Amino acid sequence: MSVPVFEEIEPAADCGCPGCARQRRDLALGLPVRAGGHPAAHGARRALVLVTAAGVVLGGGGTGTATALAGPPGPLTPWPGPEASWPGPETPQGGRGPLHGAPGPGADPTPISTPTTSQVSTETLRRTTRTEIVNRAKTWVAAQVPYSMEKYWSDGYRQDCSGYISMAWNLRSNEWTGSLDRFAERIDRTELQPGDILLFHNPANPTRGSHVTIFGGWTDYTHTSYVAYEQTKPHTRKLATPMAYWENSDRYVAYRYKGVISGSTGGGAESAAATPFPGAGRFGPGANNAYVTRLGQLLVERGGGKFYSQGPGPKWGEADRRATQAFQLAQGWRGAEADGLPGPHTWRLLVTGGGKDIGGSSGSSGPSANATGFPGRGYFRPGQSNAYVEKLGKQLVKRGFGKHYLSGPGPRWTEADRRNVEAFQRAQGWRGGAADGYPGPETWRRLFR
Repeated sequence: MSVPVFEEIEPAADCGCPGCARQRRDLALGLPVRAGGHPAAHGARRALVLVTAAGVVLGGGGTGTATALAGPPGPLTPWPGPEASWPGPETPQGGRGPLHGAPGPGADPTPISTPTTSQVSTETLRRTTRTEIVNRAKTWVAAQVPYSMEKYWSDGYRQDCSGYISMAWNLRSNEWTGSLDRFAERIDRTELQPGDILLFHNPANPTRGSHVTIFGGWTDYTHTSYVAYEQTKPHTRKLATPMAYWENSDRYVAYRYKGVISGSTGGGAESAAATPFPGAGRFGPGANNAYVTRLGQLLVERGGGKFYSQGPGPKWGEADRRATQAFQLAQGWRGAEADGLPGPHTWRLLVTGGGKDIGGSSGSSGPSANATGFPGRGYFRPGQSNAYVEKLGKQLVKRGFGKHYLSGPGPRWTEADRRNVEAFQRAQGWRGGAADGYPGPETWRRLFR
């Protein structure tokens, strides 16, 4: 009896038959070691093929043997919430690779170097703060970067989940779920802080379930869910997610980037610390980088949304110049001090919430909860409990945006508050970072006007 030949069959990604499952596993095991594959992969693949072929000849079931070689699947623990029907991420994971795309102004020309050890030395890593990690993650959320295993965004990073982490950590290459741990140290989940990651790598079959998310902060004191930044289909998103993910929750491992320096936000809300001024060369005609996006987001929060018909995005445009100039004029600056190009003073006021908003109101004062002045963004974050949160919630209900409250509203900030704020912001026609569910001065002004 001749043995059937399966090599020419292209396994379907959604087919659960033993043949397609074996082919997908074979392809995953066939990754070369230099691309992140397991050193014993080729031997395991050879043994798997021989055993399967023998099973066909003898009339036995080679599938059971193949499954045993791959290891038993772990229990699935879907979150019992409104999105319980979501499947786990079926994201094929390729090997590590260099950055792609044409370098723009301010791009880092540093060549890619391949680590030769199982762990990467901290001396070879770019230093970064937690604030910078989260801010970089937000740029893809604002741009709604489409998920892709083959395409690369304008910043050079691959548009899949591991490319997203590579971008947020500012790595010199595109990594994958099988190599990210080399750039990090394993921590306990109780130690998670914004900018850390939760990683599940399935070594038996990387195409099934392997995924990674950025931890953005706990949603409440119970620590049962967190704000996750992730690259998934159809595009980058920021979402309150059960600990640790919808499926394979018990398999996700917490890691901390080795290059993190000062700028820790603590274990609760997302960072409110100031990001250092990146330099005048990051802004102006021809600039295309994450700092331009962040500038635009900060300007929108301070009342500059009217200047943007779309975005903000990473490419510098006239809207960025006009919004920056309006903010500078609001501070009482004139002439060269209000040229529409951010300098250190402009940047410091924006990232710290200081100075006056576009329109003239103060952006950093703390009025009584009975007043209608915006109290500051720090009052509306996971873990916060104060009178302003309750005042916000009551006004949302009054304006018809309280459908996400099952009880309350109350003084503790919850995901229901964020979703109701987001609904209000979207009703204003805002998108991306301008509709993230966290109130800024313009959201507050429109809500209480």
